[in-house]
Amino acid sequence: MLVLRLLNVVAPAYFLCISLVTFVLQIFVFIPSMFRDPSTTPLFSPALLHGALFLFLSANALGNYVLVIQNSPEDLGKDLNLGKGAEVAEWLDGSRSPGSALPGTHFCRLCARVTQRHDHHCFFTGNCIGSRNMRNFIMFCLYTSLACLDSLVAGMAYISATLSMSFADPLAFLALLPHSISQFFSGALLSSEMFVILMLYLWLGIGLACAGFCCHQLLLILRGQTRYQVRKGVLVRARPWRENLQEVFGKKWLLGLLIPVQNVESSCYRQKEK
Repeated sequence: MLVLRLLNVVAPAYFLCISLVTFVLQIFVFIPSMFRDPSTTPLFSPALLHGALFLFLSANALGNYVLVIQNSPEDLGKDLNLGKGAEVAEWLDGSRSPGSALPGTHFCRLCARVTQRHDHHCFFTGNCIGSRNMRNFIMFCLYTSLACLDSLVAGMAYISATLSMSFADPLAFLALLPHSISQFFSGALLSSEMFVILMLYLWLGIGLACAGFCCHQLLLILRGQTRYQVRKGVLVRARPWRENLQEVFGKKWLLGLLIPVQNVESSCYRQKEK
């Protein structure tokens, strides 16, 4: 339990540190290196277009990250009249089924609260993911994945120009790390260049992980399930997939896709359904 609480504090700091390093590399290293092409006009230069795209992806990722933290799932402990006696202990040790109180409720030990439509506890946000912040969490994963893949492409272009390397062969990227390590210890590679190469693999890992997690989460939403319900084997009422999507994303889903906003409409939709 102590390890989980420590991870709940370290993981958000780690994510913010990676985000800061990515922003600095993009703004002060990758984008300035793109201004070397004199054949393009300033308005449509690769540096300005790439900079605008990266700022758009970063603003959406950071904005949805903040909304995930702010829009914590509702604490149903007061509504369920849970005191500090044996009833709370039943929630803590799992001897009482969460569905016996309200459908889809779960007590999170890290957050110390009972949440409705609990999906999972996200260590990178230090918060539970539930009915109020599910849409923002999916948008956070989507834009984080796109920002990492965008940084990966820009970093590969920078390394290709700096070290005169070609990534036409797909296996060239896989051989880049061991070849760079040998060159670094032999003194043929600078520390800054080695740091960028390490960040390339970090962006690839984070981007693929977030993309896979986002796709899996969307699949669960289409089925009307949460990760916690799947893990516990809880049966849910079958509904059309359009209703399941509307419950999470709302009718004006395009607005939330372009800018980070709280999905108020989905909350109203759930209240009407009740």
